Amino acid sequence: MKSAKGWLKSKCPRCGKSAERETDVMPNWAGSSWYFLRYIDPKNKKAFADPKKLKYWMNVDWYNGGMEHVTLHLLYSRFWNQFLSDLGLVPYSEPYTKRTAHGMILGEGGIKMSKSRGNVINPDDVVRAYGADTLRLYEMFMGPFDQSIAWDPRSIEGLFRFLNRVWFVSQSGKVSIGGKNDEIAKLTEKTLKKVSADIEKMSFNTAISSMMILSNEMQKAEKVPEKSWRKFLLMLAPFAPFIAEELWQQISGGKKMSSVHLEKWPQWDEKLAKDDNAKVVVQINGKLRAELLLPSGTSAKDAEKEARGMENVAKFLEGQSVRKVIYVPDRLINFVI
Repeated sequence: MKSAKGWLKSKCPRCGKSAERETDVMPNWAGSSWYFLRYIDPKNKKAFADPKKLKYWMNVDWYNGGMEHVTLHLLYSRFWNQFLSDLGLVPYSEPYTKRTAHGMILGEGGIKMSKSRGNVINPDDVVRAYGADTLRLYEMFMGPFDQSIAWDPRSIEGLFRFLNRVWFVSQSGKVSIGGKNDEIAKLTEKTLKKVSADIEKMSFNTAISSMMILSNEMQKAEKVPEKSWRKFLLMLAPFAPFIAEELWQQISGGKKMSSVHLEKWPQWDEKLAKDDNAKVVVQINGKLRAELLLPSGTSAKDAEKEARGMENVAKFLEGQSVRKVIYVPDRLINFVI
């Protein structure tokens, strides 16, 4: 608009003196609908971004915000991007690969926090009382990522106890380089597998719950293998970064170590992470009739024998001719009659 000099310069309709028309007529939403494109190539004076750089960096991996963002702002920014795409200025029509909305932390009793109600929780007060790690953990443990949850001052105590338990294990002499504990090793691998999957699904509350179970067992154990402890700290690091860093440095034995936050995410041992038992769904013509708990890897022959022996399955098979048995190991068995 500023480049249209003939339009920009004008005269005041009231006094007749020289005037300049307003050019800043876009709402704030407009600027925030494409600024991330400029981040890619901020010093480019010929275009808002080099097409090669746009192709390399975009799309945005994950767009997250409150509901007001995933409705209004999302609508505007997608419109802008599709407009730019139609002009050939960006190499894609959709700007975001994934979009999510997080829930809201409500005041006690499920009421929205506000200064007028006097129910605002000051995070600085929580940090002073319990530490930043406890606050982070509690916010992620409160409930599913996309749900609004009421603040409960009593529940935060549980997360504080969890971190104290982790500290106790580290200082108790249980962690040993030569220590062997097959049960802890197996549980660590199973926990790592679950936490890894939960993080991808943003199920942070269940990931923390799994780590709590593991820390409980470590506290009870006489010995905790150092390999298992290292993997536990790597799991804990994204959730409680300060204590994880401190304990990571403590196991160095005085040697200089890189930060736990610069380490690669650990890999689990699939053999150890595999459940000893599997829940097998029993179906007849695709309809659920029972569930079996069988040792993992049970053969089709043994699974069929166990299923036929169940009362609720036997009564539906009685007098029937089974034409086919479909077996998916460790998952389901289906009798087709």
